[in-house]
Amino acid sequence: MQKISDAETLLKLSFLIRNSVVRMLCKAGSGHLGGSLSLADICTTLYFNTLNHQPNNPDWPDRDRVILSAGHLAPVLYATLAHAGYFEIEELYSLRKVGSRLQGHPAKDKGLPGIETSSGSLGQGLSIALGMALAAKIDSQKITIHTLMGDGELQEGQVWEAAMAAAHHKLDNLIAIVDKNGLQIDGKTSDVMNLEPLRNKWESFGWNVIECNGHNFNELIVSFESAKKSSKKPTVILARTIMGKGIKTIENDSRWHGKVPGQNEIADFLCQLEESYKAELNQPNL
Repeated sequence: MQKISDAETLLKLSFLIRNSVVRMLCKAGSGHLGGSLSLADICTTLYFNTLNHQPNNPDWPDRDRVILSAGHLAPVLYATLAHAGYFEIEELYSLRKVGSRLQGHPAKDKGLPGIETSSGSLGQGLSIALGMALAAKIDSQKITIHTLMGDGELQEGQVWEAAMAAAHHKLDNLIAIVDKNGLQIDGKTSDVMNLEPLRNKWESFGWNVIECNGHNFNELIVSFESAKKSSKKPTVILARTIMGKGIKTIENDSRWHGKVPGQNEIADFLCQLEESYKAELNQPNL
């Protein structure tokens, strides 16, 4: 797939992905909006700039892999895959319907192109990605394994077991991305179970650590490029984000972790998304 480096083009794509997320969740009547919106720019950068992949050949053996550990954020993954060409955009509106390939959490057995594993039990994605990265090393396969995690998810002990194992095996083909919006279902991560000093924790486990603005495409591109140059160490990218990004009335509001807009709200939400998109277009550094 041709890689896009132009920040304005990536911003337009992320706007379209966010727009689809709002529409599909509204039609489904349930799902997770806040984190899906905060992760949109990261997913856009991955699928349109960073990954080696072929949407028209989703089982290509030499593709890079993406594991969505925070499986409840499936809406943004589905929307990104559709806009990247893995399947028709219209199928997004079957989200959470009986018999749909787009379940509330990714389900590999449903046959949706681009889904690498079933996920949703928080804390397990890094272990799955670790296994894939280790297998790729054993097979001398030159691919990169990425896993997307929420910051609240880092409160799971299994994450740190996997982190220790990845460093032990020197898996420099493994990149973990943390959607660091500071919120989880019960409120602030600092109140529920404080994670800081997060950078120091990862470094003490033997990881290469990169911090960036998870809504700045230039920073994201540089971060992924730097991560791929890591030698004998796995990399974690701590991407600072805003829950509900693009809809000002719900930004940084943990009540929208698992809440969706009603029919009377969708027009306003879509209007706010467009206004945010236009405002960002005028920023000197996207």
